Amino acid sequence: MPFSFHRLKPGLLGFLAALASAPALADEVNNNPGHDRPGLGFSPAVLQAGDFSLEQGLPGWSRSGGVSTYSADTLLRLGLGHALEAQFSTGWNRVRDAGVTTDGRYGTALALKFAQSVDNISWGLLGSVQFTDGDKAFRAEQTTYALGTTVSWQRTDHHAIGIHAAATHGATDDQLLAVNTSYALSDTVGVYVEAAGQHLGGIGNGSMAGGGFTWQVTPRVQLDIGFRHRLGGHADTWQGGAGFAIYFGD
Repeated sequence: MPFSFHRLKPGLLGFLAALASAPALADEVNNNPGHDRPGLGFSPAVLQAGDFSLEQGLPGWSRSGGVSTYSADTLLRLGLGHALEAQFSTGWNRVRDAGVTTDGRYGTALALKFAQSVDNISWGLLGSVQFTDGDKAFRAEQTTYALGTTVSWQRTDHHAIGIHAAATHGATDDQLLAVNTSYALSDTVGVYVEAAGQHLGGIGNGSMAGGGFTWQVTPRVQLDIGFRHRLGGHADTWQGGAGFAIYFGD
């Protein structure tokens, strides 16, 4: 998830502050299963039936070969019950290449997640389809299908290890394999480190690594910041992102 070092606008900070202080959001929430952002992959947990959440990039930034891309991703999650969750996502892009700037929205994606846990092991599957309804400069050439899986081992109350694998089929066939470890520094602040290898169809292989922080402002509101750097091969030189996630549920 990309990161931007640009200063957050006062209006957005005021919006988050209002959410954090509102009585309806300040109550203790014990059934928040966690958020899919930040980092590569997704959380191997689903929302309860009827609960939903908003996860939003602020936006983020990536750079490769002199081209800078700014992205603001939006993800809506809805609990369906029976260990299932529906997701809707889209986003806005701005690309700067040789002094030329292009703006636009990339295609809408719909996804279905299934997740289970046994003792301290959690796992999930996420299947998605991305449509070609975005702006011409950013939409896929054809409908794209993706399948991902995440497995997490909660070693202790403060330490977890995870692995994520995903494959995408569309105009090109891409694969990703990522590992991560996360630590809770306190009841509200966490840190994570991740590394990944990828294959981009028609381009080649690459690898990257990075990390970031999360801050649980309230049991319902989380802020995050993170970055990744290319280790070798075909990958963005830098990626970074900041964002927030808000959980709405009983």
